Amino acid sequence: MLGFLPSPFFLIVLALAIYLLFSMARTIPQANVGVVTVFGKYHRIMREGLNFKLPWERVDYRLSLQNRALQLEFQAITQDQANVKFATMVLYAVAGSQEESIKKAVFSFASVQEFQLALQRTIDESIRQFVATTKQSDILGMRAEIVEHTKKNLDEVVLAWGYVVRDIQITDMTFDQEIIDSMARVVSSKNLLAAAANEGAALLVKRTKDAEAEAAYKTIGAEAEKKASALRGEGLALFRKNIAVGMREAAESLKAAGVGAEFLLFLEYTDALKYVADHGQGKVIFMDNGAAAASRLIQGILSIGAETPAAAPPS
Repeated sequence: MLGFLPSPFFLIVLALAIYLLFSMARTIPQANVGVVTVFGKYHRIMREGLNFKLPWERVDYRLSLQNRALQLEFQAITQDQANVKFATMVLYAVAGSQEESIKKAVFSFASVQEFQLALQRTIDESIRQFVATTKQSDILGMRAEIVEHTKKNLDEVVLAWGYVVRDIQITDMTFDQEIIDSMARVVSSKNLLAAAANEGAALLVKRTKDAEAEAAYKTIGAEAEKKASALRGEGLALFRKNIAVGMREAAESLKAAGVGAEFLLFLEYTDALKYVADHGQGKVIFMDNGAAAASRLIQGILSIGAETPAAAPPS
């Protein structure tokens, strides 16, 4: 049994082999790569998962391929000397998982902080250039134009560093308090002007409608008055016709009874006197009340239509 015990030398070799095996194994997390150097010089990259390296190889860098966000704040001055404060969020990542892109991303800067500083200064300068050509009254509505201009100038520079800018968002844009107050007054005056214009237009429409309604009312009233006048004329004509027919029939009845027509005139005249007396309402009215008053009234009416004799021709 003692002959099967391993020798101390074998145990040492086995322990050394196990140590070397574990020291050569490296695990790279998901969406990361490891950069392997040999004596300080780039040699190769390790992908995610289990990897092995030789004893003289060293994993000096572990680079994330995931998107990273950077919050930036800076100021710019517009064409009309207004100070604008920007809060910006930049989304960036390594340009790709290719070996050349990874080498640029690792060795272009001494640290990630220095890359972020260079990125911030580049974005700052690009936005300052754009804002310097724009007036403060227009800058609030030009976020998309600012982002497009900045990203266009940024893509080529950042790609040379092994990175790519996925997105730029201007999360906030503010002016000095004096500018904000003046802009509020401008907006208020524009609103008041628009309200006055709307009120004037509404008043014009109201007056136009009132005039149209008044014209329509007068037209309808005139038509109604015209119809009423026509009806009154027809009624008066019918009334007079009925009086004439009645008087003729009465005259014929008196004639058939042997009574003269003058008696009918006398009766009509006395009825007229009675009507005036009943409806005079205390007023003084002078009327001929003699026995021959009816005959004199008829003669006066007939004399109105008598023709004036023609003048004798000169000798």
